[in-house]
Amino acid sequence: MKHILSLVFILLTRFYCFCQDTVSIAQFGYEPGSRQNAAPFVAKAIEQCKTKGHAVLVFPKGRYDFWPQYCAQKEYYESNTDVIPFRTCPVLIEKTKGLTVDCSGSDFIFHGRMQPFTIDSSNDIQIKNVNIDWDIPMTAQAQVMTVANDYIDLKINALESPYIIEDNKLMFTGEEWKSRFWAAMEFDKDSKLIVPQSGDDCLGGGWSNYKATELEKGLVRITYPFKRKPAMGNYLVLRHSARDHAGTFIQNSKNVTIENMRMYQNAGLGILSQYSENLSFKNVNCIPNSAKNRVFSGHDDGFHFSNCKGKILVDSCSFAGLMDDPINVHGTSVHITEKLTGNKLKCKFVHGQSIGFKWAEPNDEVGFIENESMSTVGLGKVASFKKLSAVEFEITFINSIPDSIVAGDALENLTWTPDVIIRNSYFGSSRARGILMSTPGEVLIEKNTFESSGSAILIPGDANGWYESGAVKNVTIRNNIFNDACLTSLYQFCEGIISIDPEIPKPQTNKPFHRNIRIEYNTFHAFDFPVLYAKSTQGLIFNNNIIQRSTKYAPFHYRRYMITLEGCKKVQVLQNQLSGDVLGKNILLKDTPVAEVKKDKSLQITVSK
Repeated sequence: MKHILSLVFILLTRFYCFCQDTVSIAQFGYEPGSRQNAAPFVAKAIEQCKTKGHAVLVFPKGRYDFWPQYCAQKEYYESNTDVIPFRTCPVLIEKTKGLTVDCSGSDFIFHGRMQPFTIDSSNDIQIKNVNIDWDIPMTAQAQVMTVANDYIDLKINALESPYIIEDNKLMFTGEEWKSRFWAAMEFDKDSKLIVPQSGDDCLGGGWSNYKATELEKGLVRITYPFKRKPAMGNYLVLRHSARDHAGTFIQNSKNVTIENMRMYQNAGLGILSQYSENLSFKNVNCIPNSAKNRVFSGHDDGFHFSNCKGKILVDSCSFAGLMDDPINVHGTSVHITEKLTGNKLKCKFVHGQSIGFKWAEPNDEVGFIENESMSTVGLGKVASFKKLSAVEFEITFINSIPDSIVAGDALENLTWTPDVIIRNSYFGSSRARGILMSTPGEVLIEKNTFESSGSAILIPGDANGWYESGAVKNVTIRNNIFNDACLTSLYQFCEGIISIDPEIPKPQTNKPFHRNIRIEYNTFHAFDFPVLYAKSTQGLIFNNNIIQRSTKYAPFHYRRYMITLEGCKKVQVLQNQLSGDVLGKNILLKDTPVAEVKKDKSLQITVSK
């Protein structure tokens, strides 16, 4: 009877799809829950959708399994991702216009190292109503069962995270992969927050010199005289493997919408968008799978936007348990290696995880950046771009290059820079920071709640380290709540709950890097001193905020000032409310004249130089 009903369903679905621009995966004979490899069925369905124009591909609700066999193998250079020969792409939407993929709340379960969704050179694409997970994830976790002077005992779910002990080291084994455990993060067993003051130095090192011993199946002893010991019962997220596939990869595409997606795990960045335009994400959540008792979610960042343009909207999304920043928006600075002629340069990509891009197109606007001061000394229009290798290229400009620009300086593509709105979202406890923002476009961050373990918001920018470009020109941060879990650990650039910290070798006070940042009507539940740190910023407004003292955690940060201003101009600190015994109640000025700071005379905030 069950088989007869299934046959009737398939026949009805095929008839409906024949009459409509709707294609169901069922019409190709796939049965949800069968554990059969869905990859070849999906490939056929997408090809049929291409013949219909604006089609809808429907997955009846259920479980769909994807194995590497029959998946497309594509060569992609993916930003902030390890370079590998090919990416495995089970759901590949390529050179397609007008496609909606409605997964009906289904569970997409992946096996091995792969990239669940790939949208390449496509326009007007929507993906919705899907849960993404792995039976054997690329991140593991363990519960601390015993804590002694020179060892800890860890309970590991060996069914979800199979492991072996090899040369006294803990190795995790998956479906056609094996990787060594190399770092850990400690999460509180009750709050599921990263333990304060642990951060990247979780147990004080030892991951190269420890000894692993299996006491019984699922119980492993790690022997090492740790500088800091975890608490009994807490969870350790055991980091291993590389970042080699995004959860969803969007490239050279326009008008892409993702709605109602839960990403419980991936093999790298969550959603990576590069060289794409007009992107919208609503109710897209990078969160732990609580049904599997996990405290971790993604392997690395949540949403990563590299060299995009148009408008980016993030609305009503949630992030927790990530092993890197929930949202990162930036461009890619490139290094000038040789001045070939008056209008031609030889350049190279510097960071090993950001190479191989077609970095510019004719008529793109490019900024010429003096390396030490990070000052933009001129603008140019691109005439041509010639790729020499994955690392080097030649770029020719319509007009002459500024005389002051020499080898060692940098370029920034100003055409591929987006406007960004992030609102109504939750940034839970994840490794590192909450939002990283580097774009000169219009930016609005509003009505969000932050509990990030590092800085809640970081506005960086550099052409010296990560080569993630983008001096901001107009950022508004308003009506957000920064809870006391923010800045409980130190990571790179975590100088305040909001940290404006560009990497500038030799800052010039008369040439600020960032401009026009408004921080208004926010509530900070601060347990420590540093609320705001700003470097090389002009037109900074910190007005009408509430700072409430929390005593939940012990102060530990090396900064002992509520606000630190370094090389800043035209700053306002007005009409803020301090509630409770707020620490510091002070402003530190470094290379910032007192006359450049306008503050309330009635509010007892001292200024130091």
